[in-house]
Amino acid sequence: MNAVRLLLLAATLCVTAATAVAAPVKNPLAPLGTGSGLVAGQRLDSGVQAWLGIPFAKPPVQGLRWQPPQPISWQGVWNADRKMPECMQVLRPHNINHYFGEEASSEDCLYMNVWAPADAKPGAKLPVIVFIYGGGSTIGSSGMANYDGEQVARRGAVFVNFNYRVGLLGFMAHPELSREQGGHSGNYAYLDQNAALRWVQANIDKFGGDPARVMIMGQSAGAGSVIQHIFSPLSKGLFATAVMSSGCNWTGPETPLAQGEAIGLEAQKRMGAANLDDMRQFPADKIIGLQAESQVGVNIPGLRAGAVIDGRFMPKSKSAIMEAREMNDVPIIASFNMDESSNALATAKTVDEYREIAAKMYGDKVEDFLKLFPVASEADIRRVGMAAARAAGLETNARTCAQLQAQYNKSPAFINTYARKHPYTPGVKIADQDPVTIGAYHTADIPFWFGTLESLNLFRSTRIWTDWDRDLSAKMMDSLIAFARTGNPATADVKWPAWRAGDERKVIFGDRITIEKLDVKALDFLKANPAKPVQMGPPAPIRPRD
Repeated sequence: MNAVRLLLLAATLCVTAATAVAAPVKNPLAPLGTGSGLVAGQRLDSGVQAWLGIPFAKPPVQGLRWQPPQPISWQGVWNADRKMPECMQVLRPHNINHYFGEEASSEDCLYMNVWAPADAKPGAKLPVIVFIYGGGSTIGSSGMANYDGEQVARRGAVFVNFNYRVGLLGFMAHPELSREQGGHSGNYAYLDQNAALRWVQANIDKFGGDPARVMIMGQSAGAGSVIQHIFSPLSKGLFATAVMSSGCNWTGPETPLAQGEAIGLEAQKRMGAANLDDMRQFPADKIIGLQAESQVGVNIPGLRAGAVIDGRFMPKSKSAIMEAREMNDVPIIASFNMDESSNALATAKTVDEYREIAAKMYGDKVEDFLKLFPVASEADIRRVGMAAARAAGLETNARTCAQLQAQYNKSPAFINTYARKHPYTPGVKIADQDPVTIGAYHTADIPFWFGTLESLNLFRSTRIWTDWDRDLSAKMMDSLIAFARTGNPATADVKWPAWRAGDERKVIFGDRITIEKLDVKALDFLKANPAKPVQMGPPAPIRPRD
């Protein structure tokens, strides 16, 4: 092929690419006026209205790296017709459970997506569900297919999700930053979330949503984010209900600002930077390389920055906020999954080994433990061991949230367990799961809450969903929407009782929907007798947390 033909071919490819990019949006929606500017969306084939990639803050780049998010506005019409890049993070192997395509990554990532019912109009006052992704505070994206809001919108609510900064870029505190920002630094991830919630309050009525009926929901690290907003005075009035999936813990350890600043100083040292300005010039991908990461099939030692008591977003400890009755008093749901907890007991090979491990964990209380969690044969060990781990961990935490809610607030609390095992395609191989032995794993509930079951079949068949799966998902979505609308998740199909002292009940979403009493005797014992840590056999496999 001669040089002229190569040039002609290159020109043709450029024109073709440009034509594809410039193609008009299918079924465009007329622009809506927001406080930031005009926004145009599209009508999906389902009829749902969607606005994908709306900026809610200025790009946190250059001098805005490690700064609180800044308001944004624009002239003309912003075409919100595509999801925008995820915030800087490690990328995912393509053979894990949660791979939904290679997303672009950028520091310019503060965008949100909004889905509204087909007939939603400004001022319709529909309930609003705002989802905050998890991922161990180092990964996650609003663009992931399992967090899509189309199906929730089809059932009558406005659905919102958004990106927030993660890892060192989202959480790093530093003495220079504290001097620059009035004595506060860190928690930029939560400030991003707060900015998104403020944007929702100011504008969601234009999309048909009711700012007085905003529900925030988070999973795993996202549940931790919801907790932060429950306790933060900066988030007061920004939401009316809150859901924490796989992580309602109001009493966990907290990091003082000085400790967070020490991590920032170590990051500066590893960058070889002379000062904060040098750190802001450092390439973002190199900052990601400094981070500890134990997800998406990797185990990289490094620095880890997280929430700090910064004196601004989080002014003091949660216990002090509770004692002062300064929490945001809203109805809550504490949710967890049946099989996302494990411990050394579940790895025992024989009944005798199970008893030996129990003795190491519970010492002179072992016989009391074994009466509550007995095993009669080897077939019982894994099930009972995981039940003990679940009860000691996520279930105790959920119950403690309900107890503290009753003690310090007036709003109700609701508890549920998700227990449905996904119906895997026979013989499918997934790098970070064993479909044969895995049960209701961490994040297994999310496709049911949002009706995104088919997201797990996006590139290959991994699940063969049944009519019951689809029915269960519809009922779970309806409970979420009811909770957003009224503060009570009970529906005609799900008779969901509030938790009450003396009448401690929860919903179980599994092969059927049931209401069961909490085993308060076992939960009281486990809370009063924390197990000593015991490591038996190989460590648990590394899995994504979102």
